[in-house]
Amino acid sequence: MDSLLASVANFVSISHELYINGGAVPSSGDARLPIYDPSTGMQIASTVDATAQDVDRAVTSAFNSFKSGIWKDMRPAERERILLRLADLVERDAEILAQLETLEQGKSLAISRALEAGGAQTWIRYVAGLARTITGKTFDVSIPFPPDARYTSYTRHTPIGVVAGIIPWNFPLLIGVWKVLPALAAGCSVVAKPAETTPLTLLYLARLATEAGVPDGVFNVVTGRGTVAGSQLVNHPLVSKISFTGSTPVGKAIARSCADSLKRFSLELGGKNPAIVLDDADLEQTVQGLMLASFLNQGQVCAACSRIYVTDKMFEPLRNALTQAIQNMTVGAGMNLQAQINPVVSAAQQKKILSYVQNADTEAEQVIIGQNGPNAEGYYVPPTLIINPSPEAVCVTEEIFGPVLTLTRTSDANEALQLANASSFGLAASVWTQNLQAAMTLPAQLEAGTVWVNSHVMIDPNMPFGGLKQSGSGADFGSDWLDSFTIQKSICIRH
Repeated sequence: MDSLLASVANFVSISHELYINGGAVPSSGDARLPIYDPSTGMQIASTVDATAQDVDRAVTSAFNSFKSGIWKDMRPAERERILLRLADLVERDAEILAQLETLEQGKSLAISRALEAGGAQTWIRYVAGLARTITGKTFDVSIPFPPDARYTSYTRHTPIGVVAGIIPWNFPLLIGVWKVLPALAAGCSVVAKPAETTPLTLLYLARLATEAGVPDGVFNVVTGRGTVAGSQLVNHPLVSKISFTGSTPVGKAIARSCADSLKRFSLELGGKNPAIVLDDADLEQTVQGLMLASFLNQGQVCAACSRIYVTDKMFEPLRNALTQAIQNMTVGAGMNLQAQINPVVSAAQQKKILSYVQNADTEAEQVIIGQNGPNAEGYYVPPTLIINPSPEAVCVTEEIFGPVLTLTRTSDANEALQLANASSFGLAASVWTQNLQAAMTLPAQLEAGTVWVNSHVMIDPNMPFGGLKQSGSGADFGSDWLDSFTIQKSICIRH
């Protein structure tokens, strides 16, 4: 069990307020939200449950900073320098951020170090470099009037305005960076709202942004419930774009709200991500890859593998190997680096996941359940493998977002493909095979925004990521990432 840093204990113990205009600001109301340690169920901190007035104050701060030009009119190289400085500060305080993440979210400290604090540095540095790559195009035009006139036409991208970033609880720091940093790199001002259960790392990141030189008012944080703070952000008239990661039902509600005002939005939503395993797959590589893909962060990953379709010859070997691997997984607190499965984020999430496992007894051939947690107070869910569920079972059709995996026998690759695509979601998928033809053919036929071959869930800043069907609208990452945070203007000059 790794020991808690004194600086982490001190940060947790303070009375956390809103972060507006470069500093901590008290709420206009008295309501506060408790923050729990998922490994014990004990309260460790509290944050403001923001009022509509609080949100308006944060948005107004962002709007005023945007209109002043203090950030959007800064030279791109200077914005890049400040954001690179922020990455250096995240690197300096990486252990603080990692421990905060584990304390409030429950995941393994090893994952918090590598994917949250470490990943945040990588993504910040990548997107900082994009600040200097915003470009337009020149066009030859054939405008005939007046006859002796000549025209030069070109496009330029200008920052869209105030961006509201709404961040989920599964990767609060890393996804917070994905929401905030491209908007900042494009010259926008931001109001970010973390999930009510996991606000601490984003509040810490906002402090680091100010220390790095991001001007006051450019990066603001409001904490609170989605029904109040989130709704107020989505509907605020001074917000120009919503960037949301979360559940499909909430994403649909945001899209409807944005439609009324024609506000721009990007949505990274749910997934029910399949893996197709063919007879010629390397068993050891496949088991290792699917265990990581399915149980990383207790399956609380949008792109996690949750459905496996395996052809006949490979079914029994894969079933036996996965069963053994799942039953041997150790369960414990995130601060215990020996634990392979940690608590889920909240009591509500624990209850939801366990209800799916209980229902599976009547929907499947067999349910294999791994070890339980070390105590009854923590939000533990044992890793679970559901064998040959019916195609209509809720464990197959609905996103569980927990350490629950289904395994289904299929006759051949075509049946596996049909079952994999028989979903309202289309975020991610994978194919496991040593056959070159299958590796080149099946990914194009899978209805998913990202498809891996002999891998799953691995991402990179340079690799665009987004979903099809009910898994979202728009894409993050890649060299064009900043485009959705800008307005393209056509300029035509007569000379």
